[in-house]
Amino acid sequence: MFSDEEIGRAWSAHRPYLIDLAFRMLGDIGAAEDVVQEAFFRLVQTPVGTVNDARGWLIVVTSRLCLDHIKSAPWRRERPADMTARDYRDADTSSVDPADRVTLDDEVRLALLVVLESLTPAERVAYVLHDVFQLPFVVISQTVGRPPTACRQLASRARRKVRQTRDAGPAPVEPAGHRAVTRRFIAACADGDLDELLAVLDPDASGEVDARKGLIVRGADRVARNLIRFWARPGFVLVSQPSDDGPAVLAFSERKLIGVIGLTIEDSRITKVHVHVDESTLIPLRGLLFGAG
Repeated sequence: MFSDEEIGRAWSAHRPYLIDLAFRMLGDIGAAEDVVQEAFFRLVQTPVGTVNDARGWLIVVTSRLCLDHIKSAPWRRERPADMTARDYRDADTSSVDPADRVTLDDEVRLALLVVLESLTPAERVAYVLHDVFQLPFVVISQTVGRPPTACRQLASRARRKVRQTRDAGPAPVEPAGHRAVTRRFIAACADGDLDELLAVLDPDASGEVDARKGLIVRGADRVARNLIRFWARPGFVLVSQPSDDGPAVLAFSERKLIGVIGLTIEDSRITKVHVHVDESTLIPLRGLLFGAG
């Protein structure tokens, strides 16, 4: 079996990514944490020498556990009756320039999560792994137990359904570059890595929090130190969630939503960080996530 030190390094290095991946598939932070913990438990039980790439192994096992969960559990949670009737934008997202400045409104809309619930379990997993996380079909094949060509068809079919679904409005635009920056941001906050956080922030980045209106912190160093001070805490979990207004990060503590971090990204750097911690914003969003305020 792996040593405690090896498991500790893998936990620190890969857990934020795996929870982010699981959350995208399941839409439930508790379930995401549970499947990732189970994946690490299985890694602990694996004989030494049988796993050459811990990260790749954990991705496959976590994805399989997510697929099993989607297939077997009543994972389609009850949502507020007006969920699909919300005023999502009707504009054609194909006309949106990914380079356009993005901002976060007072409420994050989880349109993509709703759209994904219309997919079959295999389609959902294939779509998230390939289109969202850019994983190759050979990896997806190990997860869903189908040949890579069949997985490619699953992802294509899922992509077509996502485009065609209009019940919850168009799915949020999420350029691949934004995904990469957001994940680096999450990893840096999770590790308390000031240097990495400075690397993804624009030197002139600004930060503000809705609880202190009018107070704007300017400069990457000040913004980064504030982020680490508040969000790099044991027990805090950060996951990415696109909104129709741009990249966002959901912050959880003990599986309760405690904050939303909106990011403005330009030229692969974060130029603005807007933190939402006011209950007037979080309560409606908790309703979308959990079906209750």
